[in-house]
Amino acid sequence: MDMLTFVIDTGSQIPIYHQLYSFIKSEIQSGKIKYNTKLPSKRKLSVYLKISQNTIQTAYDQLIEEGYVIPAERKGFYVNKIDNIIKLDVQEAFNKIDYNYDQPKVGYDFSFHGVDLQNFPFTTWRKLTKDVIDEYDKELLQLGDRQGHNSLRTSIAEYLHQSRGVNCSASQIIISSGTEFLFQNLIQLFDRESIYGIENPGYEKLNLLFTSNNVKFKAVNIDEGGMMLEEIIKSNANILCITPAHQFPTGEIMPINRRIQILNWANEASERYIIEDDYDSEYKYSGKPIPALQGLDSNEKVIYMGAFSKSLSPAIRVSYMVLPAHLIKKYVESLSFIICPVPIIEQKVLYRFINEGYFERHLNKMRNIYKRKREILVRSIEELNCGMEVLGAEAGLHLLLKVNNGMTEEQLAASALQAGVKVYEMSKYYYDKSHIGKIPKILIGYATMTELEISKAVRMLYKAWF
Repeated sequence: MDMLTFVIDTGSQIPIYHQLYSFIKSEIQSGKIKYNTKLPSKRKLSVYLKISQNTIQTAYDQLIEEGYVIPAERKGFYVNKIDNIIKLDVQEAFNKIDYNYDQPKVGYDFSFHGVDLQNFPFTTWRKLTKDVIDEYDKELLQLGDRQGHNSLRTSIAEYLHQSRGVNCSASQIIISSGTEFLFQNLIQLFDRESIYGIENPGYEKLNLLFTSNNVKFKAVNIDEGGMMLEEIIKSNANILCITPAHQFPTGEIMPINRRIQILNWANEASERYIIEDDYDSEYKYSGKPIPALQGLDSNEKVIYMGAFSKSLSPAIRVSYMVLPAHLIKKYVESLSFIICPVPIIEQKVLYRFINEGYFERHLNKMRNIYKRKREILVRSIEELNCGMEVLGAEAGLHLLLKVNNGMTEEQLAASALQAGVKVYEMSKYYYDKSHIGKIPKILIGYATMTELEISKAVRMLYKAWF
């Protein structure tokens, strides 16, 4: 070919070599410059476009590297033969997606996810991160321990023993990025014929997790004390998933008699285990903290799970589980290919945050802040004197609201949303819908909202419901 019909866009921030490269590439893809066509020489094109030969060479080099052009020694540059490129009309399909822009604007969200956004220790976290990123610490670039950094596991073991009564060593702890990952590990660890028992109502992700992994599970009904023994037996489950310290979503605490009943059930057969999810046990606002179920276990039946999503932030993405001694041995032997997904930097920062006392001080501060928020929420509801009843123990970062005004849960949530307040229906946490109560209940989280927002949002709910 004699010359290219290319015009330089002098006002563009895109380098000239890239403009030229993109133009030739597009012409080849569209078939306008055909296979085996000789491109203009660098000298001729340089004179024609009034640019340097080096700029043209850079553009040609990129085309050669991507396979659009083949250089022939002492002959020039020729268009390579390429297969027809299939172009999907993705943009058109995307533009046809019907987005519902008529959704009411949410001014206040009583979400139970997230934490207080005003009091994260950014200054301390920034300082520790800066200290940890040390060019002389080659460990930052290495794969690291499959179970997680040993120093962090040691500090977690010490913290759990002091605060939750958990008996374990660092060697029994597995660190991961979220409880969902830990459950994936357990699914691989246990027999595929195992039947998992999940609380009904309970954490909604568990049934989705087990379903997606083709794992057998049964919904086990609960009362105010947690899973009922007769329901456990009826389900034929051999691995129970429970939240005894603060049942989700009812907010109830499992009494000692029920804990002993469930431990005795597990002790009756070798294949029975209990997975204790201690998701927000740091926050109990009255009385002494209830020790973990794992601390009562003397027969290696309890697998303890925890995370820093409520105590620090869900963005930290650090969770952990404590496996009984015989199961950690099995884990190391059969699942050694699983590598801890948490970056070494984050593990070292978190270790120092705990080890240097920052974590304990942060928890004490947040416990007072959340206690105050809960008190304001409860008082705002009670002052309305409209028959709404607060349910659940004085713990955690959410509570239940019983609303007996003639509306269904769906109507309560919809009318609240129209008013600009988002709340959550209790019924969505039931896997077995046949056991949903007659009086509607609404899940209310308060961690992410300010005290003023909580008071305003409660008044807006009152106007929407009464």
